[in-house]
Amino acid sequence: MRAPAVNVEVFLAGGLPRMSIVGLPEAAVREAKDRVRAAIQCAQYDFPARVITVNLAPADLPKDGGRFDLPIALGILAASGQIPLDALRDCEFLGELGLTGELRPVDGVLPAALAAAAQGRRLIVPAGNGAEAALVAGVEAFTARTLLEVCGHLCGQKALPAAIAPASAYDHGPDLRDVRGQTRARRALEIAAAGSHHLLLVGPPGCGKTLLASRLPGVLPEASEADALETAAIASISGRGLDPTRWRNRPFRSPHHTASAVALVGGGAEPRPGEISLAHNGVLFLDELPEWDRRALEVLREPLESGVVTISRAARQCEFPARFQLVAAMNPCPCGWAGDPSGRCRCHPDAIQRYRAKISGPLLERIDLHLEVPRLPPAELRPDAPPGESSDVVRARVVRAREVQRQRAGRCNAHLDQSETNAVCRLAPDDQAMLENAIDLLQLSARSMHRILRVARTIADLAGSADILGPHVAEAIGHRRGERAVASRAT
Repeated sequence: MRAPAVNVEVFLAGGLPRMSIVGLPEAAVREAKDRVRAAIQCAQYDFPARVITVNLAPADLPKDGGRFDLPIALGILAASGQIPLDALRDCEFLGELGLTGELRPVDGVLPAALAAAAQGRRLIVPAGNGAEAALVAGVEAFTARTLLEVCGHLCGQKALPAAIAPASAYDHGPDLRDVRGQTRARRALEIAAAGSHHLLLVGPPGCGKTLLASRLPGVLPEASEADALETAAIASISGRGLDPTRWRNRPFRSPHHTASAVALVGGGAEPRPGEISLAHNGVLFLDELPEWDRRALEVLREPLESGVVTISRAARQCEFPARFQLVAAMNPCPCGWAGDPSGRCRCHPDAIQRYRAKISGPLLERIDLHLEVPRLPPAELRPDAPPGESSDVVRARVVRAREVQRQRAGRCNAHLDQSETNAVCRLAPDDQAMLENAIDLLQLSARSMHRILRVARTIADLAGSADILGPHVAEAIGHRRGERAVASRAT
C-alpha cells in the first residue's frame, strides 16, 4: 500500500467571485469550498473576492474525503499573500475543516506519515491524528487544533506541538490455560501457530471451538514493527478507525456469518479493505462455516494461496495485502451432534449431505489442519481440574520453531512455494511410501499432499528435528483425514 502525493494548486484571477475545484473530486471534496470559506473567515483572514481555481494533481487520480480541506485553505491564503509561500514547501498537510476553523481527524494518516518519512518531509495533522502519525519513526509530525494555529506556525508566531506516540503494550489476549482438556486441539493450535497453517475445527455445540480459536493470537509471536505498521496502515484507511495504543497487537477478526463477499474481500466505488485484509498478519475466524453464503466463502480461495487481494472497478484497481491465518469452526450436522457417543443426532443423511455440501472441496483442501473437537466429560470441566499449559509456554516453542523457519527459508512453512517445499520437506523412502499410500487411500489432491509435507515440516521444527521423521508424517496425515470426511459430501 502507498499514499500517492496530491499537489494542491491555487490560481486567483479577476472576474465575478467564484470558486471551483478540479482534478476528479468526489462530492465531499467539492463541498470543501463552503467549509474552507467559512473557516478562513472565522480565522479572521480575508477570503479573496476573485475567481479561485483549485487543482488537485494528478488530475486522473480520484480524490475523496475531507482531508484536502486544510491544504486548500492554506493554498488560498498563500496565493493571496496572507501567509508566506516558502513555509509550505517542505510540508505535507492533512485535515478536515469545520465551519469555525476547527481541524477534525481524517482517515489514512498512517500511510501518509510513512510516505512523508520516506521523502523527508514534515507533516501537519489534526490533533486527533497526532498519535497515529507519531507511530512512524523518522517523520517530523506536528498537531494543530485549528486553522489559525497552523497559520501561526507557518508565519513563525507560535510553533505547533510535536506529535507524541501513545504508550502501548503488546496484549497477547486470552490465555490458552483457560482451555480445559482438548489435548489434541491444543496440539493442533500449536502446530497452526508455529507454521502459520490454516485450521478447521469440527465438533458439537459448546465443545470449545470458539474458545480455542480466540486463544490463537496469544500463542503467535509478537509482530515485527514493519508487519505491525503494515497492519495498522490497513486499519487506518479502512474507515473503521485505528487505536494507536493497540497497533502492535495482531488482529483477530470474527465477522458474522451473514457478511457478504464484498465485506470479506473489500470493495466499493472507492475500494476499501475487507475483513481478510483487516486480518492481515493476524487471525480471521469464521464461525458456523456451513451457514456462510457459499459465494462469500469461495472468494477466499485465491487470497488463501496468494496472500493478496486485488479489487478491480471500472475507474480504478487496488491491491491490498491479505496474509491472514484462517481458523474456521463448524458443527458436523444441522443439529450439531452427529457422531456424538450419546446418539442424540436424528438428522437425515440427506440433510447432513446438504449441510456439508455448502463448503466446497477446493476450499477445504486449502485448509492445512482438520480437527474433530469432541464433547468433554463433565469431570474435565471442574474448576479444580488441572489447567493446561499457558500461552507463554506454548508461545516460547512457537517462537523457536518460527526462528528455525526464518533462518532456513525466510518465511513460515505454510508460505513455502513449490520449489522450497521440495527442497526442505524431503522424506526417507519408507516415509515417502507411507505418504503416497495415504494420499491414495484418502483420495487427496497434489495440493493436499504438499500441505501435508509442510505440516510435517512444522511438526519436526517443533520437535527440534532437522529431518522429517515417520511420526511427524503420520501426525500430519492424521490432520487431513477430516478433509475427506467432509469433502466426500461436498460438491
